Amino acid sequence: MRAKTDRSTKQPAAFATDAGIAALAFLAEDEERLSRFLALSGLGPHNLREAAAEPTFLGAVLEYLTADEKLLVAFAESRNLAPEAVVKARDALGARTPDWP
Repeated sequence: MRAKTDRSTKQPAAFATDAGIAALAFLAEDEERLSRFLALSGLGPHNLREAAAEPTFLGAVLEYLTADEKLLVAFAESRNLAPEAVVKARDALGARTPDWP
């Protein structure tokens, strides 16, 4: 088993964008997870693809995941990431200053 990574070797912005896309894919892998996210976000299948093109939306997806520890851990484990790396990606996409080492 590979060790969980705290961050990618990519630039922080690229890693954050990739993490946001992966988080959206993670939600879409389970109908119940996706339905709950769509209900809370006010989005639907008709406008999800358009929203996903926006970095701020990807930050919101990561914000949603980080607000639920169980969901965050499940996502991080599914992508072999440290939960802290997901939080840093959220910060980078949310116009916060991430604490990259």
